[in-house]
Amino acid sequence: MGKRYFCDYCDRSFQDNLHNRKKHLNGVQHLRAKRVWYDLFRDAAAILQEEQTKKPCRKFLQTGQCDFGSNCRFSHMTEQDLEKLSAQVQGERRSKELQQEGADVPPGTIEDWLEKRAKRLSAAQSNSALPEKPAPFQYPPGWPPVQELPPSLQAPPPGGWPVPPGLQWG
Repeated sequence: MGKRYFCDYCDRSFQDNLHNRKKHLNGVQHLRAKRVWYDLFRDAAAILQEEQTKKPCRKFLQTGQCDFGSNCRFSHMTEQDLEKLSAQVQGERRSKELQQEGADVPPGTIEDWLEKRAKRLSAAQSNSALPEKPAPFQYPPGWPPVQELPPSLQAPPPGGWPVPPGLQWG
């Protein structure tokens, strides 16, 4: 049967030879699937700019559906969608400006966690002669009451979980 080539963009495979691969890679279906894939990673500003240049799709506005789908050359965004996208773009620009100005990062970010971790590690190394006392377990803020949590999220009982006699692992 020979080697087969699988295209991740199109989710299909075919016999792998120069002619078939070239024909597939230059085909309309592959180019559309590839464009759709990369469009998933575009930033909001690029999407907004492109959607504002397009005229609205009459069929989509009238019926809520379009036969062309994502391949339609007209815009399928309503005024509300464009306003939301515009607000998102402005929010992203503000956050970038704040980061460039060196503004404080909001609490609860990875930077805070890394900073606390570094302090704990340096304190542990400087006090290595003293026995460490484990910190008491605390549930994250916003979690439901302890009684409503599933067993996998509840803190272990003091002394650990009971091991039934005769239990063998593996």
